[in-house]
This record gives sequence, C-alpha cells and structure tokens, in this order.
Amino acid sequence: MPTIRAKKPGETLFGFLVLAFSLFLFWQAYEISGFSALSSPGAFPIAASGIMVVASCISLLKDLKRPAEIGGFEVFWSNVLPPIVSIMIAIIFIFGIALDTLGFIISALLFLIISIQFLHQKGLVRSILLSLLALTIIYIIFRLVFSVILPEGIIPEREIMAWIGSLFK
Repeated sequence: MPTIRAKKPGETLFGFLVLAFSLFLFWQAYEISGFSALSSPGAFPIAASGIMVVASCISLLKDLKRPAEIGGFEVFWSNVLPPIVSIMIAIIFIFGIALDTLGFIISALLFLIISIQFLHQKGLVRSILLSLLALTIIYIIFRLVFSVILPEGIIPEREIMAWIGSLFK
C-alpha cells in the first residue's frame, strides 16, 4: 500500500488560490460570448478553464484528505521563501531603485557583480569579469541593436555615443 505524503504548509491555501483563479478564468471565458454554440468564440476558453476548475477541485479535495506536515509557520517560510530568495528579492528591489539615480550601466554592473558573487561565490575578480562580459552583451543587444533607451543616470551616455559616432563619420 502506498504511503500518503503529508501536505506541506501552504499547499491547501495554494489549492484554494488555484481554484479561485480557475473560476475567474471560467467567468472571463464565458464573458467572451457566452456558450451559444460549440463553434462560438468563447467555446475553447470555456472548455479549457472548465477543465482547470475540475482539475483544481479534484486536487484540492485530495489535498484536504491528506494529513498536515508538522512544523507550521516556520516550515512554510523556509519552503516558500528561503533566505536566498529573500536576499535576491532585496537585491532586485535595490537595483530597481538605483536604476533611476545611477543609470542602467552602473546599477546593472553593481547588480550583476553582487548577484554573481552572492550566488556563485567563486571569487570577486571572476564575478567582475563575468558581470562586465554580460553587461557588454546586454548593452550591445538592447541599446545598439534594438535601440532601447536605457536610464542614463550619472554617465553621460548620449555624449559618449555621439563622440563614438563622430569617429566613424
């Protein structure tokens, strides 16, 4: 007889959230054109979201029958949001704030160095070199190839680009 796996903290809440989202999608699909015929524009979305509702109900009912894992709230946070994820979220948040002030080049370079050093931990010089390589590739692709305007910040990028352009005229 197979052993029943205990449910992790937060699994039941997630099941209810998936069910609620599936019901919302079903309602949105019905709003497209109702269900007037099998060939109506809303027929496929209604069928797909209906399958989601049924599947999430089955999953939730099975989940409600399983015993809860011992550990409670502490286990929930260590499973759902471990420290490494929390730190990376903080680093990304700081990057977003620094982007306006420092500009793309400096803030992205600092973000990459800190992230690579934190996640990879193979030496600062290696992190700096990888960050410079990645930033160079990202900059060439987005700024030069796709002409995406990136936040300038404290580096006078337009003047530098104009000077480089004047060298080739």
